[in-house]
Amino acid sequence: MVIENDNLVLIGGESAGGKTASLRNLKDPEKVMYLNCESNKKCPFPAKFQQFSVTDPLQVYEGFEYAEANQDKFHTIVIDTLTMLMDMYESVYVLPAKDTMKMWSAYQQFFKKLMQDYVAKSKCNVIVLAHVQSIMNESAMVMEKKVPVKGALKQNGIEAYFSTVVSARRIPLIELEKYQNELLNVTEEDEMLGFKYVYQTRLTKETVNERIRASMGMWDTKETFIDNDAQLLLERLHQYYSPTSVA
Repeated sequence: MVIENDNLVLIGGESAGGKTASLRNLKDPEKVMYLNCESNKKCPFPAKFQQFSVTDPLQVYEGFEYAEANQDKFHTIVIDTLTMLMDMYESVYVLPAKDTMKMWSAYQQFFKKLMQDYVAKSKCNVIVLAHVQSIMNESAMVMEKKVPVKGALKQNGIEAYFSTVVSARRIPLIELEKYQNELLNVTEEDEMLGFKYVYQTRLTKETVNERIRASMGMWDTKETFIDNDAQLLLERLHQYYSPTSVA
């Protein structure tokens, strides 16, 4: 398995954790291809993205092909969410099939082809959003928080295909006090609420069983929590992998 696209990130999180809202500051939003896999659910902000409602999983392949053929029109592709995309594949192709065993194999191959033939070769930034759940790892007897997936993909997990995985979540302000950094800005509204929507970029002792990951040295310890802003993620990816590029 070789994933070549360095400008690739998985943003996981529970429902209402700020995953989609974190896309609000993406630069040049008119050149963002937003693949909506959640029954055309509206963005929680006025989005100027080029939005496409996905009703058949194979349309995601078509989206990448269209972006590749029109590179001047797109700089970023968003899949929102991978969880619902895989559920859609199960509903559309697996459950109605006479040979469900064969189609569960196709379910796995659909995802692998997406990642290896489309995402890896894309010239665009690729942002994938996904829901996470707490799931018992019976061999280790611990609860793990990860992206739920069925079939043979469960063995390694969806996260294995990403070098950069962050968690979108709400954190009480008191827990953020020791993580002050230039990418973490507490607003007046945050102060009023007593919590902040953030990305968690590194593991802590409280989250050792989650699947947050990044390349070595990408994030400083103080940057364990940063603003939930996808543009910050892209800028850091560009800086880390291509120091001379402009985010």
